[in-house]
Amino acid sequence: MAGRIRQADVDEVKARTNIADIIGERVALKSAGVGSLKGLCPFHDERSPSFNVRPQAGFYHCFGCGESGDVYSFLRAMDHVSFTEAVERLAGRIGYALHYEDGGAAPEHTGRARLYAANAAAAEFFRTQLMTSEADTARRFLGQRGFDAGAAAHFGVGYAPKGWSGMHSALRAQGYTDDELASAGLVSQGQRGVYDRFRGRVVWPIRDVTGQVIGFGARKLYDDDQGPKYLNTPETTIYKKAQVLYGLDLAKREISRQHRVVVVEGYTDVMACHLAGITTAIATCGTAFGADHITVLRRVMGDDSTAGEVVFTFDPDAAGQKAALRAFADAKRFNAQTYVATGPDGLDPCDLRLMRGDGAVRGLVETKVPMVEFVLDQRIAGYDLASVEGRVGALRTAAPVVAELRDPLLQPEYVRVLARRLGMDTEDVRREVERAGRGSGRRDAPTAAHPPSPAPPSGETDPLQVTVATLPRTPEVGLERDALMGVLQFGHRMEAALVARALEQPFRHPALDAVRAAVVAADDMQRPGWSAAVVGTVREPYRSLAAELLAGDFPALNDEAAVASAGDLARRLVMRGIEREKAELLGAIQRVPADSEQGRSIRLRLRELDAQRQAIADESS
Repeated sequence: MAGRIRQADVDEVKARTNIADIIGERVALKSAGVGSLKGLCPFHDERSPSFNVRPQAGFYHCFGCGESGDVYSFLRAMDHVSFTEAVERLAGRIGYALHYEDGGAAPEHTGRARLYAANAAAAEFFRTQLMTSEADTARRFLGQRGFDAGAAAHFGVGYAPKGWSGMHSALRAQGYTDDELASAGLVSQGQRGVYDRFRGRVVWPIRDVTGQVIGFGARKLYDDDQGPKYLNTPETTIYKKAQVLYGLDLAKREISRQHRVVVVEGYTDVMACHLAGITTAIATCGTAFGADHITVLRRVMGDDSTAGEVVFTFDPDAAGQKAALRAFADAKRFNAQTYVATGPDGLDPCDLRLMRGDGAVRGLVETKVPMVEFVLDQRIAGYDLASVEGRVGALRTAAPVVAELRDPLLQPEYVRVLARRLGMDTEDVRREVERAGRGSGRRDAPTAAHPPSPAPPSGETDPLQVTVATLPRTPEVGLERDALMGVLQFGHRMEAALVARALEQPFRHPALDAVRAAVVAADDMQRPGWSAAVVGTVREPYRSLAAELLAGDFPALNDEAAVASAGDLARRLVMRGIEREKAELLGAIQRVPADSEQGRSIRLRLRELDAQRQAIADESS
């Protein structure tokens, strides 16, 4: 039995892995200064990015919730895997062969890895079944919707055979147990035993944002199928439908680049949009678009400004209108602007592409209208605007929509829009909107759907907690703070002797001195990830301060300037130490005879300090 992974391999895998690539699969990261990236924190809901990543240090830290760590801790927190599984996953990603220590503890597995593997095996089984003679109906289904073999392969579309145990038998032969297959949602238990959940259906693999298969969506093909038209994987340890978006693994890079996402209603609509050039299209999986979906999308979009766009496509029927109103209730959680696009003659993207071509699908998105206008039109559609009573009734039902707008520039504009729609006086509409706002109690209070971002940890919750923000604003503390930040971030590029001398004397602030002591104890600043390791050794309650110093924005124009600035700060610490020792010696020389041995030693040391001081000054000039 394999034992623990050798520490040398653990370190090597970490050194070869760019933490920004791993985190960037889930969070849109933007440059945030020299050697630093920033995005919306995946560990808590926030509207402004406070999550910093330092690729060179292999370290992340959130200034909002305090979460921090290396690439292994990130995977463990996000995917709920063990340490061993995290190392094995990253090793497999880079093709690194791990070595295990004989006689050590057996690798710890949570079972999630087996669920991922079972889903991947099932996806391959379904894919190969699409090429069989039985799957002719499935191939015709796809072909009639404009999808050829290349499109099916691109999206991994497969076929579940009609028998009761085709997939079950195939995966059992690969070593998967009934319990594992049931936990993955691939089989069900009946009176006669275990049977395939998906039978006689076209099957779409559903992947998480990293591209791992976590479940399936399946459409029935045969009239004798008594099940629902669409059948999805049930809730499992790795499949949470309220958080899953079909196509996000394919769309995430373009969503992050364009700051635009197109939300459609089904698997074939996603396929049609992508094939038509709308590569930011995604869809929910058997559930309504909700708050958890928004949280996932905002992190991928980097939704920290109003520059982004979210375009919802809805059918113009009653169900589509209801879906649009539900989406509007949650849309305020986006910083991005939200729009609605409806196909001509009620055509969804798949039918639109089939009947009118790729250009029509692209045109559908470009003819979007602001969601507020769409909802206003839905609210007033049932009223007779030719009558006074109809106009008043429409105003009363539409005014709360405008009252909920948070943007102080948008609200007066939509007051005028609503007034034009109703043919009423703008001032009358404005008064009704204000009344609706007062009645809802939303004008001055944050809503549950839009909570304020958590504040950074402070003394209010933990009197011992020290952060960069709580440090005294004095020149002495500022020098110690900035110098430590420079060393933690760029120490591997600084002269080792200079760093050692700068940090040899205790700091005046106890929290910063605790960080200094941990840095001094570091064995090798040239080792990849040394500074992240140092943070882990800082004694509490000062560890979060060390994390902030490592992850914070170091003021410099570029990498070279940052290294130079860090060196200057270190020399200032050395100079401070020289001045401190010189002051002590000048006081001591007054208390001893000038011609004594002690007096001569002090004068000699003073000359040495003056020489060192001049040398430091020359280096700085």
